[in-house]
Amino acid sequence: MTKVHDSKEADEASAGGGALGSRRAAILEAVVAEYIGTAVPVGSSHVANAPGVHVSSATVRADMVALEQDGYLVQPHTSAGRIPTDKGYRFFVDHLAEPGVLGTSQRLKVRQFFDQVHGEMEQLLEHASGLLSELTSCAAVVVGPSHESAWFRSVQLVGLSPHLALLVVVLSDGAVEKRSIELADVVSDDLLAEVTAELARRLNGRPLADVDQLAGPAESDTAGFSAVFVAAARALGEMVRPGEPEQVFVGGPSRLAAAFDAMETVRSVLGILEQQLVVVTLLRDVLDSGLSVAIGAEHGYEPLASCAVVVAPVVIDGRDGGAVGLLGPTRMNYPQALAAAHLVGEGLSHWLRDPAGRTAAGRSR
Repeated sequence: MTKVHDSKEADEASAGGGALGSRRAAILEAVVAEYIGTAVPVGSSHVANAPGVHVSSATVRADMVALEQDGYLVQPHTSAGRIPTDKGYRFFVDHLAEPGVLGTSQRLKVRQFFDQVHGEMEQLLEHASGLLSELTSCAAVVVGPSHESAWFRSVQLVGLSPHLALLVVVLSDGAVEKRSIELADVVSDDLLAEVTAELARRLNGRPLADVDQLAGPAESDTAGFSAVFVAAARALGEMVRPGEPEQVFVGGPSRLAAAFDAMETVRSVLGILEQQLVVVTLLRDVLDSGLSVAIGAEHGYEPLASCAVVVAPVVIDGRDGGAVGLLGPTRMNYPQALAAAHLVGEGLSHWLRDPAGRTAAGRSR
């Protein structure tokens, strides 16, 4: 090992590395990386051999004491090594961690998931939470888009019999709503096509809530147009469910038992995950604060003080489409967690953006 001169050591201890000198930043990075991997307090002799740290164990010990005094490290037991504090993890995430990249097999798994997934949106969100947990070994949360904030992609009336039609609505959140409409008079395919065109003209691209303001039918010479239009408008009104909660799916909660030493912590975290409104608010608060990662007390939920939350948005045509999140100990692998959350979040965004061709996300990667 090559030792640097004391004057150079002093310069490196006080220069660069954000609020830390470049050498102390490298030491902090080595401690964080080792502790994330082992969950064992890190000693100076190990750090002295880490990549990028080219100083003696004595210099490392002195710098670790300084890092402890500045609040980046803490010594949990007398004569033991040190572990990062929330402040230390925050500095690592903001200044030291390289952008995470999932392995080839993991990226392939995500691509195949979105290529092959079928069924209703609820099944997709549930399976996506399991996929995200599997990729990271953390508890995963997937929040679906709010039904109330969805907008109309398409509206269509399909004849089932002379007196029965099926109203099919595709919404921006990927949901497909269907309602049967019984009609007193015989309806032709031409009449259904005319009513469909009028509904599409008024509704496509408009919020679901706007159906309550649907005005009366346009003038038409076609017999029975008004009756069909009014019946379709009534069925559309049944699709609006004010105050409906967002859908929340949690994957891999059992993984938390292995992540924390104290069962009381596990019980607290599991209790939070069972409270749907709290989970949604937690993820929304992190995103609204402009963060992708909230560490320890940063998220403001005292029962989760020993946890970190990683969040990525789901965006549909530039609008809010939900969110994906990861919940684990503060010593989670942040680069990997961020990479996984963003990859799955982007996949969900593509899938929900293209309800007809649901494999677009997989093909694009």
